[in-house]
Order: sequence, then structure tokens, then C-alpha cells
Amino acid sequence: MTRSVSQTEQYLAKCAHAYYLRRVEGVVPRPAAWSHQGTAFHGASETYEIGGRKADEGFIADLFSQDYSAAVNRDLDREPDLKQWMTAGPDAASDIESRYVLGREQTKAYVRWAQKNGPALWKDEKGKPGVELHLTANIGGIKVQGYIDQLVSEPDGSVRVRDLKTGTMKSRFQLETYAILVRKALGLVVNKGDWYMAKRNGLSRPLDLSKVTEDQVGEKYARMDAGVKAGDFPANPGFGCRFCDVSHACTFKRR
Repeated sequence: MTRSVSQTEQYLAKCAHAYYLRRVEGVVPRPAAWSHQGTAFHGASETYEIGGRKADEGFIADLFSQDYSAAVNRDLDREPDLKQWMTAGPDAASDIESRYVLGREQTKAYVRWAQKNGPALWKDEKGKPGVELHLTANIGGIKVQGYIDQLVSEPDGSVRVRDLKTGTMKSRFQLETYAILVRKALGLVVNKGDWYMAKRNGLSRPLDLSKVTEDQVGEKYARMDAGVKAGDFPANPGFGCRFCDVSHACTFKRR
């Protein structure tokens, strides 16, 4: 079984019972426009970077629109009752519309930011830029995979792991995992990581990853893996239930 950051954080930091409902029982999560916004933004920025930053911002924004609209429409076919959608706004319809507009603005802003700052993306031996890299490696005895948004070349010959965020939530564990994956799968030196924050169109402060070890990261994966295999899925009812996409199937949720 291959493990990931999202699996491990859901099990250890959020709610192991939610992990069980979604990943063992196969409960279909409630739709959320914010998820489609993030996915479409990533797809548009990836296309822009792989294309050598040659496309104009209008073209890239249109890619966002196409992907976002297609994803929303697929979920509307599956769940036409907007009252069942998760939303951060007054209602799902308004949230869907506002995120369409916001996503286009964020996508255009990313293009302008990349043109101005010109981050030097790491490239493999074939010249392919380090964008949306799928890496797999054994970490602490557990097979772990990750999709790294960007790998940036540093002046000292090392590389920096970068994650693109359309929201505000940041995960140190995610960047730590990516650092270990890059070291083990690609044999590169990773000393720093950061986040591109689309909400403010800029980078976070760099995170020092130079002292992060495989043992530190692997301990969490091993603990999560052991718990899942033991069938240990304790519920963690509380404030987080409001943001749980499988709470509709949960008997422990906070009311």
C-alpha cells in the first residue's frame, strides 16, 4: 500500500474515522467549489510552466475556466442539490460563481508574478521542468508517494520544494515529505521549501528543511500505517466536523 501526505494528515491530525469512511468504506465526499478552484489553478499554472511561460495570461485564465467549469458541472450532475455542497460563502451557488471569478484573477496574477520573478525551475536530463513531479520512495519502511508542484533550482546547486496554494492552509509535513522524496528519488540536495500563496500573489517565508531526516518523517507514516492495518479508526468530533466532506455519513459528528 502506497501512503501519502493527505492520507497521513487525515488519519493523524484530523480524524481517523473520516479516513475510514472515505478510504475504507468508500463514502463519496460532498462536493466543494474550493477543491475545483485549487485543481483548476494547478492545472493552468502547470500548463503555463511546461510551455516555457510563453502563453499570455488570458489564455491561461481560459484554461482555468474550462477545467473549473467542467469539474463543477460533473459534480452538479452527481449532486444537483446545492444544499448538500460544502461552502465557505453564504450559499453554494454564490461560492461557485465567486470562485470562478477569483480563480481567473489568481491565474492571471500567477502568470504576471512568474514573468516578473522568473523562478528557475529544475529540469531533468531531458530538459523537462520540475512541475507536478510524481515521486515515490521508501520512507521509514513505508512506500510513500507525492506530487510536487514545483522544484526550483537554487544558486548553490540545491533545489527548493514549492507548493502552490489557493487557500490559506499550509502543511509543514507536506514540504518535509517532499524534501525526503526528492533526496531519495532524485538524489538532489534540498535545504529549503516554500509556498506560493495565490491569495496574496507571492511566496511565503522559506522553510528550513536542511535538518529534516527520514526518521522524523517516516515515524508519522509508520504510525499511520500501523493504525490503519490494525483497524484503529477513532473519531475526533469537534470544530473540524464543519469542514469534513464525509460528515453526512458519520454518526459521531458534532452537531
